[in-house]
Amino acid sequence: MAPRRRQCAAMQEYERLLEEQPSFRGNQQRAEAFTARAVMSGEAERVARRMVTIPVVFHVVHRTPAEDLSAAQLQSQLDVLNRDFRATNPDTSKVPAPWQGLVADAKIEFRLARRDPSGKKTDGIVRVPTERRSFGPGDDVKRAGRGGSVAWPADAYLNIWVCTLGGGLLGYAQFPGGPKATDGVVVLNTAVGTEGTAAAPFDGGRTLTHEIGHWLNLRHIWGDTLDCSGGDRVPDTPNCEGPNTGQPTFPVITCSNGPHGGMFMNYMDYVDDAAMFMFTAGQVTRMNACLAGPRKSFAPARGATTSPAGGCTCTRRTPTGRWCSARSAPSCPRRVAGSRSSCGRTAPSPSPASARPTRPRRPAAAGTSPTTPSR
Repeated sequence: MAPRRRQCAAMQEYERLLEEQPSFRGNQQRAEAFTARAVMSGEAERVARRMVTIPVVFHVVHRTPAEDLSAAQLQSQLDVLNRDFRATNPDTSKVPAPWQGLVADAKIEFRLARRDPSGKKTDGIVRVPTERRSFGPGDDVKRAGRGGSVAWPADAYLNIWVCTLGGGLLGYAQFPGGPKATDGVVVLNTAVGTEGTAAAPFDGGRTLTHEIGHWLNLRHIWGDTLDCSGGDRVPDTPNCEGPNTGQPTFPVITCSNGPHGGMFMNYMDYVDDAAMFMFTAGQVTRMNACLAGPRKSFAPARGATTSPAGGCTCTRRTPTGRWCSARSAPSCPRRVAGSRSSCGRTAPSPSPASARPTRPRRPAAAGTSPTTPSR
């Protein structure tokens, strides 16, 4: 039976990593410090000017045929994510008038990976049979020896594990800075997409919208306290006493946050799928800072171009700037997330006539090589 109330274990996992992984605390502190600098310096805004496409691999860990979700159901989930993160979901019209101006487009899109880590073609779906009846918080679903599926490289793919979860859980995510071998999102198989096994009230695909928000360093909007003392580190989400559930009626006033109350329709609250509609501009800025920092491998670099066939992405550098030249073929043996594994040709040395950039770019950082791979 599907859970009747949203329950996310992301903060439980956060606390566990603080205890078990000595490096996680420092990584999170550095991520928060970088976020503050990126917001102040404009680096987060520079990410916002470009579309970011994140390759996804679904690990469908199943014991029964019903748990082996169809490709159509998984695609319906990606369709929801692409509407929600682009603010093109029709139900943004239900956002109360005081907050309509805060609804923001994150310019993030998700697609199934087309290449696996070895460079072979893939449909972006890994199907793994298991004897486990259910999984809980922790990393068992991410380990083959414990009935799960091994992660693909976390700097190239968003790993999403789909399985049966116990304890009424809908899902959980790993915040930036955790171990790469376990990085990604776990979601209940009856809370995926909008068809097939998706079960009300979590049959709108919003569980993954919520959990990917955590993966991009967003917190719950009430700050995970129950006394108005918490916060989500985003200035345009009102403080509130605790999570909202079900389908509340506007306004819900707590913590002296009248007249409009808490932003229960935010994706980072606990309401039903049919009652959440938005990320705010402040949340989008925080996610962009994450893509400029701890998850920068997913964001394309300034001055980069990608071949139409999904090949290698490179920039060229001269003493006066860097640009992409039609005459220079990429020479950057590197992994491109979910695409081609390397490029084989070498960029020719530009002649004096061809070394004049037609589209100047910001000078490259000191110490970069003449042909610098970038995303």
